[in-house]
Amino acid sequence: MRVFKFGGASVKDADGIKNVYDVLQKVGYEDVILVVSAMGKTTNALEVVIKNYFEKSTELSSSVQEIKKYHNQILLDLFEDENHAVFAAVNEQFSELEYFLAHNKSPNYNFVYDQVVSFGELISTNILSHFMNFMGIQTQWLDVRNFIKTNANYRDAEVDWETTQQNISKNVPRKQLNITQGFLGADENNFTTTLGREGSDYTAGIFAYCLNAESVTIWKDVPGVMNADPRYFENASLLNQISYREAIELAFYGATVIHPKTLQPLQKKEIPLYVKSFINPLLKGTCVSKGVDLEPQYPCFIVKREQLLISLSSIDFSFIMEENISEIFGLFHEFKIKVNLIQNSAISFSVCVEDKFGNFPELNAILSKKFKVEYSENVTLYTIRHFTEEAAQTVEANKEVLLKQVSRETMQIVTKELN
Repeated sequence: MRVFKFGGASVKDADGIKNVYDVLQKVGYEDVILVVSAMGKTTNALEVVIKNYFEKSTELSSSVQEIKKYHNQILLDLFEDENHAVFAAVNEQFSELEYFLAHNKSPNYNFVYDQVVSFGELISTNILSHFMNFMGIQTQWLDVRNFIKTNANYRDAEVDWETTQQNISKNVPRKQLNITQGFLGADENNFTTTLGREGSDYTAGIFAYCLNAESVTIWKDVPGVMNADPRYFENASLLNQISYREAIELAFYGATVIHPKTLQPLQKKEIPLYVKSFINPLLKGTCVSKGVDLEPQYPCFIVKREQLLISLSSIDFSFIMEENISEIFGLFHEFKIKVNLIQNSAISFSVCVEDKFGNFPELNAILSKKFKVEYSENVTLYTIRHFTEEAAQTVEANKEVLLKQVSRETMQIVTKELN
């Protein structure tokens, strides 16, 4: 069996749905399971619904209607007959959403979040399944919540692998096209859970592991994995092959390759993962598998913008020791500040961090009581895997280098644009 994952961008409108059909015609669909995300920006729109549910009840109904209108337009573009069964099926799912919003008693934000956002995937797969049947490809729609079982850690649930393995290996039909939802699971009480960051890719990995799949393919609007973001680097090149280990390394440094939690189950059974273009599906794309780290052997560039470079030094020239560093990292964790680079000497300690929630001013007030604090805002962190001198010069050109750190395979450079 092969596992295909299609993200929200690939099913954002009627043309996207039709293109999925065209892709399947070209690459085959027998003994395939499709893992599909919510359409377009539906998850974002459902997050607005949740916000209104808790904070602006007067706008709740209209925010739900906007999502309903968006999906209804896709249905009208796909199906000529408004009496087609899909209209009633999708309307029933929206009725379930509205019923939950009207009758839920739980004040737990994370619980509500998972129950509400799940409708994005449930509706998108319902529409896709009906369209495939309409076009002559018989499908089996699977409710992923009957297969992937998790704990009740809403918004970042952990998979119960033993139960999930049994459910999937025994109950997923073979020799046909199955369609199911990414990102979702269910706890022991059958309440919906979500799998956290990159959850749909992870879903594909879970099914592949449990089914001993031939391969996983993630379909994107790019030809595969590039050695650099084309928005920031000219002449970015396609990587034909990446090892599991290298993909995890790249993800660790911030590359939007594949999340490690998706790769881990695939690596255990050496199931290859392909990243291919849903625009040109017959191109080879990128293969992530056991083997050489990179092919071709290019430097890989990862860019993190809007970073904060913080330098701490002891006020009395005493050493910054393990207990100081432990305390500092405890504060970073408390204030939800992500550390991307560390460099220390006897009396100083520098970190490049991401202050996503704007908590640094409060943290700075605490740190300043014990340390001399200097910082530079809006800096850029470049990471170069398999660096060369030429690659470093490309990054450093026309920039002020604030910090550089080099290891055997990796160079990290913190820069600020010259005025």
